[in-house]
Amino acid sequence: ILPSFMLPCSSVNVKQNIKSDLLELTFVAIHSFICVCLLLKGLLFLSFAGMVQKLDQKLPVANEYLLLSGGVREGVVDIDLDELNVYARGTDYDMDFTLLVPALKLHDRNQPVTLDMRHSALCHSWLSLRLFDEGTISKWKDCCTIVDHINGATNYFFSPTKVADWFYDSISIVLSEIQKKPQRGMPKVEKVEKNGTIISIILGVGSSRMLYDIVPVVSFKGWPAVAQSWLMENHFWDGKITEEEVISGFYLVPACSYKGKKDNEWRLSFARSEVQLKKCISSSLMQAYQACKAIIIKLLSRPKAISPYHLRSMMLWACDRLPANYLAQEDYAAHFLLGLIDDLQHCLVNKMCPNYFIPQCNMLEHLSEETVMLHARKLSSVRSDPAEHLRTAIEHVKAANRLTLELQRRGSTTSIPSPQSDGGDANQPDDRLAKKLQQLVTENPGKSISVFINPDDVTRPHFRIDDKFF
Repeated sequence: ILPSFMLPCSSVNVKQNIKSDLLELTFVAIHSFICVCLLLKGLLFLSFAGMVQKLDQKLPVANEYLLLSGGVREGVVDIDLDELNVYARGTDYDMDFTLLVPALKLHDRNQPVTLDMRHSALCHSWLSLRLFDEGTISKWKDCCTIVDHINGATNYFFSPTKVADWFYDSISIVLSEIQKKPQRGMPKVEKVEKNGTIISIILGVGSSRMLYDIVPVVSFKGWPAVAQSWLMENHFWDGKITEEEVISGFYLVPACSYKGKKDNEWRLSFARSEVQLKKCISSSLMQAYQACKAIIIKLLSRPKAISPYHLRSMMLWACDRLPANYLAQEDYAAHFLLGLIDDLQHCLVNKMCPNYFIPQCNMLEHLSEETVMLHARKLSSVRSDPAEHLRTAIEHVKAANRLTLELQRRGSTTSIPSPQSDGGDANQPDDRLAKKLQQLVTENPGKSISVFINPDDVTRPHFRIDDKFF
């Protein structure tokens, strides 16, 4: 039996309809993208994190933030969406990003990182501060749960909920101070909300709105022992990028298992590795993934059981399973879309979606039979007429774009210069920075770009491309 990705489309017409719709979706997405200068103004938000560090010196001084395109609701990290408020593109924001902010950092000791998983489900861990020095324990013990042992020793476990509370309070203080003394060129804070362990901030940049989902994390250099066996297998990225690039680090994000303790349990995240793997995925498969994601976000939103992160994992498994020359076909995006729908259907019916990096972890294990069958029936309707559902997704994107353009048009006709608005010479540093980033992106296609902020000089960010600093 051929893998689902290799099954032919049911008819030539269906294939052509899907192909034309995929091209239209790509066209719409391109025209909804805001220029790099606007993104750089939004990057000024990274200076807020530097100001948070200066409040009580809890955050690492030399910190590295990972900025991902797409919000948490877009599935860029494996975090449950149940506690997140619903934001709509066009109505609430125009662009969305996820920012991972390390609260603690652990460096590689040239051996696999062993985590305390005795109390947790697979892919989850508690974090004892005994791994750190006394100074770190003193700084963070108010963000810990305390466990006293029989021998009289006290163990401090880093609490994701308490860390998120502290981070939200700290960001609120910083934003309040900024609003008291607004500076030219700084974005306007439209909204600040705490969604579970995520802090969502919407910034007004000119006439556009940018959503940042801020995730406090624990950053590790190296690779977790629990995922060591994954490195022994053959993968689609073998020979395309080095193993060192893939296993350069991982995170603990503030999310617990369905039966875990929210106050203590963190979830392993391989967001840094996924950035590297994305470089090895063909444009036609990525096009199909974006289209499938647009369909399932609307269709499977209630009850919340399937997230775009599940779809991303299935895509990575498909890359491992299928021949590279097949996946490289530029005109097979329609095939790939149908294959993703079939794979998702298969996962639901069998209630099985293995984590790509830790395959023994089934990400759908907690779902009820009623929920998986409900979503499987919905997907059957998509599979019976994929072109129609894709057109509906395209119309949603177009409507959001029209609303964004209308709001921008109103803003441009009614805007009045203010201390927080751009004007005069304030644009010149942004233009220089935008040109610098534009050059870096152009000269380094597909590479991972990180941003460093010095808390003592938040106006001068530094960029790292792989191992080079700028």
